[in-house]
Amino acid sequence: MARAIHVFRSPDRFVAGTVGQPGNRTFYLQAVHDQRVVSVMLEKQQVAVLAERISALLVEINRRFGTPIPPDTGEVTDLNPLVMPVDAEFRVGTMGLGWDSEAQTVVVELLAVTDSEFDASVVLDDAEEGPDAVRVFLSPQSARDFANRSNRVISAGRPPCPLCEEPLDPEGHICVRTNGYRRGMLDADGDEPDDAT
Repeated sequence: MARAIHVFRSPDRFVAGTVGQPGNRTFYLQAVHDQRVVSVMLEKQQVAVLAERISALLVEINRRFGTPIPPDTGEVTDLNPLVMPVDAEFRVGTMGLGWDSEAQTVVVELLAVTDSEFDASVVLDDAEEGPDAVRVFLSPQSARDFANRSNRVISAGRPPCPLCEEPLDPEGHICVRTNGYRRGMLDADGDEPDDAT
């Protein structure tokens, strides 16, 4: 069966988002153009890496080509949730990132996890053989917006333990810095509640 390549040359929206509660969230990337919506599932770390690499690519584009890029203000303009229902086309395995100097766009390609080996040359290529893919072309501003929103989505999870920096569940966690004793959430004063152990 031929691979499916979903191409978005000028998406209305390309965002990271989650479904579920902190500590049990599933991460998605979603591309939208008119009524067409394509979602893919991936790991939190993949979202973080993609946001970081896009930011680095924008800096490099400006340095090498003099292309004007939007400043990194951290501002997030699109806080809307994902388009529901979220029906993932596939789980992301490999990600590709490039710059189309002719179109002045950042190119993001997300390839499906596959059991079989494939030649890396299929990334950003229309070869008939290879994993399914989503390819999105983003203006520098859209790329910056994607990175900023992704960082916001990632940081919206569970708060970190002030001692070990590991995520805190509502019922607390076993903190390595307290010799294995359970550490609970902190109250408004920054102290553990009286009933915490």
